[in-house]
Amino acid sequence: MEIKETQQALEDFKKYVIRQSRTRLTRLKHNDTKKLYNSLKGEVFTGKNSIGMYFSMEDWGQYQDKGVSGKKKKYDTPFSYRSKQPPSKPLSDWAKRKNIRLRDEKGKYKKGNYNTIGFLISRSIFNKGLKPTLFFTKPFEDAYKQLPTDLVEKYGLDVTELFKISIKQPKR
Repeated sequence: MEIKETQQALEDFKKYVIRQSRTRLTRLKHNDTKKLYNSLKGEVFTGKNSIGMYFSMEDWGQYQDKGVSGKKKKYDTPFSYRSKQPPSKPLSDWAKRKNIRLRDEKGKYKKGNYNTIGFLISRSIFNKGLKPTLFFTKPFEDAYKQLPTDLVEKYGLDVTELFKISIKQPKR
C-alpha cells in the first residue's frame, strides 16, 4: 500500500518544525555562526509496515533548547553542571567575534585578553546555567497539536485510494 498523502503530511510537519526552529534561533539571537541553524535536519521514512521520522542537529543544540541548570540557578531541564565548567575556548572565540572587551576602573578598554573573558563567561554559565530557549521544542509541540488531525485525514485519503484500486482489479 502506498501512503503518499500520509507521507506528505509528515513531510509538511518536518518542514514546518525545521523552518520555525530556524526562525526562533534567529529571533532569539542564538544564531551567531549558523552552525546549529544549518545542522537542523529531518527525514521521513517508510517501510513495508511502518512509517517514521527523525530530526537531527548539532549535539550541543539540545543544551540550547532545553537549557542547563547551573550550580546556583536551577531550570526544569535534564542537564546540569555539577563539577566541571563548560569549555572556555569556544566562549573566548565568541567574545572575539563579538568584540567583547574588558574595561579598567576608568572605563577605558584594556588590551584584550579573550582567554580571560572566555573563562569569566564559562564560570558564569557554570554558576547560573543556560536558560532554556525552546527553539526546537515549541515549534515541534505546536505542529504536533495539529498532526493527529492531519494524519487521520491524509491516511483516510490513502485508504480510500487503496479501496478504489482494489475494486478496479479483477478478482482471481
